[in-house]
Amino acid sequence: MLSQIPAQDACLSCGACCAYFRVSFYWAEGEIIPDDMVEPLTAVYSCMHGTNQAQPRCVALDGTVGEQVSCQIYTQRSSSCKEVQAGDSQCNKARAHHGLIPLIEIDTTPPSNDDDYDQVC
Repeated sequence: MLSQIPAQDACLSCGACCAYFRVSFYWAEGEIIPDDMVEPLTAVYSCMHGTNQAQPRCVALDGTVGEQVSCQIYTQRSSSCKEVQAGDSQCNKARAHHGLIPLIEIDTTPPSNDDDYDQVC
């Protein structure tokens, strides 16, 4: 569990990665994304419109970073979007840029207190 927030819920209130990184991918991945959301980078790579600038923000991102967000093309998002996982180094780098606290993995397993006791039969 991440900071007492399920990973999918953490992403729905964050969006920092979508407004920090350039979202680039092999051009063929963009075939299922609406044309007005994709821009060419090179002969073989494309990126999400809005992410190839000094202050990136993906055109598919709706909402306010750090409050409530959604992705207009979540089911068609690129492999580079799928690679970022809640609480990983990329996620926390983007969160730090936006002034958000890092997501950390916490152990929710209750501690065992019977290590030093004999069992009673």
